[in-house]
Amino acid sequence: MEDNKETWKPSLEILILSYLHIVLIKAITEINKDNTPLLQKGKQHKHLSETSWKRYMEMENDSVQKSLVWLHAVLQSKIGHGLEATVLQGLQITHAEKGLMRFDFVVPNAVSDVDGNWHVGALATMLDLIGPVTTFSFANRVISTVDFNVSYYSTAKIQENVEIESKVIANRGNLIHVVVEVRRKGNGEVIAVGKLWMASDKRTVAEVSNARQL
Repeated sequence: MEDNKETWKPSLEILILSYLHIVLIKAITEINKDNTPLLQKGKQHKHLSETSWKRYMEMENDSVQKSLVWLHAVLQSKIGHGLEATVLQGLQITHAEKGLMRFDFVVPNAVSDVDGNWHVGALATMLDLIGPVTTFSFANRVISTVDFNVSYYSTAKIQENVEIESKVIANRGNLIHVVVEVRRKGNGEVIAVGKLWMASDKRTVAEVSNARQL
């Protein structure tokens, strides 16, 4: 008789955060001035020089940098299901600090509805991606969305320029509130506002990564 065993399927948040360890090490290659190899070719284990390890730890403790690495990996379809990269196609970061991020965005053809407007589902997906990235920059912890709502005030046409601001506005222990606003570039007209409550886990990225290996 076969045993009925439930298959554990990690959430997208866990997959993203676990993947950060790999992405962080690769990212250091670009800033490693002494060109010391970070990964020994053909080997599974890390091979870092003392200088490289110091830079790795600096990045590991920099929640803003990790958030940007996370976002960059999503944009390049290295994590996620491809849909996220389509929704964020062409997103440009203009400002990033702890708990506050701003972006420029030209609405791509790939997210058009039948009327040539920015599809509301694609817009909502973007808000639900940018909000957690901003929250992670603030908390430097594993996070998950526990409440999410979007208010639509206007529409944006395909190839229209918009500005996006994502900001943490409340921190209540394990619950963090982030608001993401999308405005028309030029006149500042509000197009949509997303409001998210995020649950912050006490575990770090390293702890999540290690737990998955047990």
